[in-house]
Amino acid sequence: MASEPSDASAMAHSGNPLKVVRPLAGQASEQDLYAIRQKIYPRAVHGWFAAWRTALVLATQLVFYGLPWLTWNGRQAVLFDLVERKFYIFGLVLWPQDFIFLTGLLVISALALFLFTAVGGRLWCGYACPQTVYTEIFLWIERMVEGDRLQQMRLDKQPLGARKVGLKVLKHALWIALALWTGFTFVGFFTPIHVLLAEVRSFALGPWESFWILFYGFATYGNAGWMREQVCEYMCPYARFQGVMFDRDTLTVTYDAARGEPRGARARSIDPKSKGLGACVDCGICVQVCPTGIDIRKGLQYECIGCAACIDGCNQVMDKMGYARGLIRYSTENIVSGAVAADQVVKRVFRPRVLIYGSVLSIIVVAWVAGLAMRTPLKVNIIRDRTTLVREVEDGRLENVYRLQVMNAQERAHRYQVSVTGAVPMEVILDAPLQVPGAATLTFSVRVRAPGETLKRGSNPVQFHLTAVDDAAIAAHEKSVFFAR
Repeated sequence: MASEPSDASAMAHSGNPLKVVRPLAGQASEQDLYAIRQKIYPRAVHGWFAAWRTALVLATQLVFYGLPWLTWNGRQAVLFDLVERKFYIFGLVLWPQDFIFLTGLLVISALALFLFTAVGGRLWCGYACPQTVYTEIFLWIERMVEGDRLQQMRLDKQPLGARKVGLKVLKHALWIALALWTGFTFVGFFTPIHVLLAEVRSFALGPWESFWILFYGFATYGNAGWMREQVCEYMCPYARFQGVMFDRDTLTVTYDAARGEPRGARARSIDPKSKGLGACVDCGICVQVCPTGIDIRKGLQYECIGCAACIDGCNQVMDKMGYARGLIRYSTENIVSGAVAADQVVKRVFRPRVLIYGSVLSIIVVAWVAGLAMRTPLKVNIIRDRTTLVREVEDGRLENVYRLQVMNAQERAHRYQVSVTGAVPMEVILDAPLQVPGAATLTFSVRVRAPGETLKRGSNPVQFHLTAVDDAAIAAHEKSVFFAR
């Protein structure tokens, strides 16, 4: 027996957006729980912010695609060699023991994101985020092949034909080629890119290299070519928690409703005040150029990535109408509402939250750089020979055997001298010179002898000292024990 719909609502799903059905005065009202995605056709825009965005796209991709091909000291300048467990960054060689520097770099990146967000909103999202950058590149390719916004919309409405299929195939072929080249470059940071190129040419790629090239290429193609704004709206957590980093003095893309409303179309020759209109001509350009398809005139929305395309678009319209620029601009909630004068924007930047973020960030950066600069390019690990704790040699002295694992973190070879200090004078006997090639780790056998009559029974603390023969500043000191009977 069917029951009446309750206030909790009954849900129905029939291939269309899921709806909540609620009884209202004897009639059912429906509300979408989700909306089927409508394709967004961002309109090309020119202006100051668009030029900045283009410059950053080119700069970031020049670094990404170009770095693997640079050489330094006869090897790839930037290489994260996971097999050998070495990270080469120009003249710097980092080992697993240097993981603390990677941790520090991640902390610095997080704090920098907090700082920039508190000052200028989603600057990272709008100008440097890989999702934004590759979406912009894919849009350039789409416009080059299919034309501008209106031409793309007309093409999508046309029935299938040779021209339409040809254009779509060409566009997706270029997208896939760029995506695969992006995946190839990504793997080239972990496998020497010249070796990787030779493997691709000879069809000798390993399984893991093949997987990551295809996976990264597929992710680039899918995210930038198909999902686009959905990644920012539904997958990226930054859009959700950015609000806790905003305040009323954060610079965001803002529509000046006091100046723009009431909006309406009018001829250029008409004085808007005589018609009771604001500066907004309701042309919709700000919506057409938005990569996420929002209307900034409705206020700040979490979908806004701060790219400022709407600012450039609106300024172009204001120029054509002969109105002052800045109807849509970077401003703060306090300034737009009139709580703070517009000329106070710089002063309000240096508020407690920003000063705290900046101070903490500066301290960590200084500590990170200092730690990296003072990092000793020599690491020693001492392992006692556990098969024989102690033995007596011909002259009555006691001998302990150690294995020294010596890591040379520089790319030039070094020879080291070793000495041992303890409660009594000790002699060090080497089976081979401590010569270590650049960026290498070798193990040496070392025998240490000491007069037994002056040592206490059991373990005696000792300290090993290793110093580079050609550079006394390169030294390491490690503690161990000497066993006596």
